[in-house]
Amino acid sequence: MKQRIITAIIAAAVFLPIVLIGGIPLIVLAYLLASIALYELLKMRNLKLFSVPGLISLVVLWIFLLPDQLQDVLVSIQYSKVEVALLAVLLFLTYTVATKNKFTFDDVAFSIMSIIYIGMGFLYFIETREEGGLVFIFYSLFIIWATDSGAYFIGRKMGKRKLWPEISPNKTVEGFVGGIVCAVVVAFLFVVFSDIPVSFLKLGIITIFLSIFGQVGDLVESALKRHYHVKDSGSLLPGHGGILDRFDSLLFVWPLIHFFHLI
Repeated sequence: MKQRIITAIIAAAVFLPIVLIGGIPLIVLAYLLASIALYELLKMRNLKLFSVPGLISLVVLWIFLLPDQLQDVLVSIQYSKVEVALLAVLLFLTYTVATKNKFTFDDVAFSIMSIIYIGMGFLYFIETREEGGLVFIFYSLFIIWATDSGAYFIGRKMGKRKLWPEISPNKTVEGFVGGIVCAVVVAFLFVVFSDIPVSFLKLGIITIFLSIFGQVGDLVESALKRHYHVKDSGSLLPGHGGILDRFDSLLFVWPLIHFFHLI
């Protein structure tokens, strides 16, 4: 626990000032976190980042992460992000032939899904900060921290019924519900004490869905790790695991903030 707390304090001391500054420093941070997350995900399937398919994945991820104000390069060569992704699919498929199926069709699918999964989350991290401002970034962070903390402590205190033992044996139904309740309480505090331009009723309803899908995001990564027989996605954050371990919930929440038209 002591190691987890120390790591969390150091990580927050680096992460939060950059979030406060926003702009280019935040975009650079998003690119760094996304690149590490891609490395961790590819490693689960024994795919190397510094390989032909790994570098293709990295380049496409970087293009996918381009925010609207930095898409001049794509516009100048008359390509869209979708067209770049489709070109990458053709390159991946060509590589299956070049390697005589050592790099398989399944590897192609895994690489493409990795790019979309990670790219979508961190792209909307950038967009949430740039379009919604600090209040929506801190709202997203605090409701997920509240969900995680509520699920953990209420689950330990009151948990009896297993939520999804085949995926994550320690999670309970009581903890799942407790996490949602804690997130809604935090949403109420945001309405009262911040300038978030959303009514409590709307924010409360959306927060319930975000808390649910935040926990689903956690379960998705647990399912991935269980499938590939990995304990943690990485070891960058002592006591916490890797970048994917820390951002799995937020990779679901940041896109959904926009899909629910909260911003």
